[in-house]
Amino acid sequence: MAAPVDRALVGVDFTSAPTARKPIRLAFGRRQGSVLKLERQTAIATLEAFESWLAEPGPWLGGFDLPFGLPRELVETLGWPTEWAPLIAYYAGLSRAEIRATFAAFCDARPVGGKFAHRACDGPAGSSPSMKWVNPPVAYMLHAGVPRLVRAGVHLPGLHAGDATRVALEAYPGLLARELIGARSYKSDDRAKQTPERLIARKDMIEALEQGRSRLGLRLKLSHAQRDELADDGSGDKLDAVLCLMQAAWADARPDYGLPAGMDPLEGWIVCA
Repeated sequence: MAAPVDRALVGVDFTSAPTARKPIRLAFGRRQGSVLKLERQTAIATLEAFESWLAEPGPWLGGFDLPFGLPRELVETLGWPTEWAPLIAYYAGLSRAEIRATFAAFCDARPVGGKFAHRACDGPAGSSPSMKWVNPPVAYMLHAGVPRLVRAGVHLPGLHAGDATRVALEAYPGLLARELIGARSYKSDDRAKQTPERLIARKDMIEALEQGRSRLGLRLKLSHAQRDELADDGSGDKLDAVLCLMQAAWADARPDYGLPAGMDPLEGWIVCA
């Protein structure tokens, strides 16, 4: 077990095009042993404000719901830089239209059933390939988020050295959600699809988090108001931020944040996958 560090923990439900209606969601907490207390939640409505928050002094450790790397197979096939920092700098210089056209051409040249290239962590995490530009547009999330982490001087373990008091890990709420409630759907951005069944799924997930029914070995401590707020958010964004917070808290207690020794330094890894 790693020596405890007194730092804020944060879970970040990221979007590449935040608005006041659909902001980036942050959940802050503190861990005491196996108990994680949710302290507060906040919303960030612009990418500029997100970058300003990143640059604020730590100490904090965050789980961010966006990919930190691209598949090595994709990068090598395209002839892009095969070291992480030069690759991110090159990728940041592309437009979204260029990214879409390049990745679509890559997929078009491949056989049905194997259109996308995957990172090593996609299988164990059950995550979408980080080159996907629709449903969800994680390629654009990487494009909008990771260069801002680099510019803000944040430390990305195993990928990019930065300020050790501000540490960012790649998180994925779907990984923990599936462990808690299986394949049940718990969220939708479409109000018409925010059904009673999805509300029940969110409540069941919250109960499981509070009782510590996951392999993370953590119990979430909530107030009544916080519990209601998480359940009532039909988009699931507030709950996703808390799931990322749980993954950050798990990593907080582990040597090397629980990242595997053989992690590809170009692709990165989803924490607790």
